[in-house]
Amino acid sequence: MTDAEALKRDAAAKALTYVEDGMRLGLGTGSTAKHFVDLLAERVKTGLKVVGVPTSEVTRAQAERLGVPLTTLDETPELDLTIDGADEIDPALNLIKGGGGALLREKIVAAASARMIVIADASKQVPRLGRYPLPIEVNVFGLAATRRAIEKVLEVAGCPGPISVRTKADGHVFVTDGGHMILDAACARIPDPAALASRLHSVPGVVEHGLFIGLASLAIIASPGGAEVVGRIGQ
Repeated sequence: MTDAEALKRDAAAKALTYVEDGMRLGLGTGSTAKHFVDLLAERVKTGLKVVGVPTSEVTRAQAERLGVPLTTLDETPELDLTIDGADEIDPALNLIKGGGGALLREKIVAAASARMIVIADASKQVPRLGRYPLPIEVNVFGLAATRRAIEKVLEVAGCPGPISVRTKADGHVFVTDGGHMILDAACARIPDPAALASRLHSVPGVVEHGLFIGLASLAIIASPGGAEVVGRIGQ
């Protein structure tokens, strides 16, 4: 295991201490969340009683393979806790998520949870969001018009930057679990994440965006010195 993966696993292990018997969990997507599901499965094998809602088909397959009991938001519309990773975390625990392409389901699951804990290594902490390209999930219909509208929104928000259609390693367009495309906006610096989030929601054709504002209550940040628990300002 590389040093980076070891840090991710440390954060996941610390998050597991917040899981109690009988909890309804949101199971995140991505390299750090994968470690959490692995560790959760080990606890399930020793008797922990939980049920999880996966935020992607990849996470669903992993959880099923490891024997973690699953449910859906239709069957269990209120969750106790979601554990998920992030691509960027600012001091107020606002996030950029969606590097793995699961931002829509991740946000739906997080919003259905009483609490969200973010797990990450220290490289994901930033003083201001925007260094990581902002994923914006869009409907395939009217893509060019939607893209132009997004460009105008970014300019008004003070963070113009090149936008690219996400592709896979083989060059084909990336398609989300919901059948949508993702535009990645290289904003570099987002002056007001909450204002940008609101403006993006007003664009017809935008299904969801990767700005997670006010959803995370705690972040567990792993560094070589250990895993630090960081609370949201005002909580």
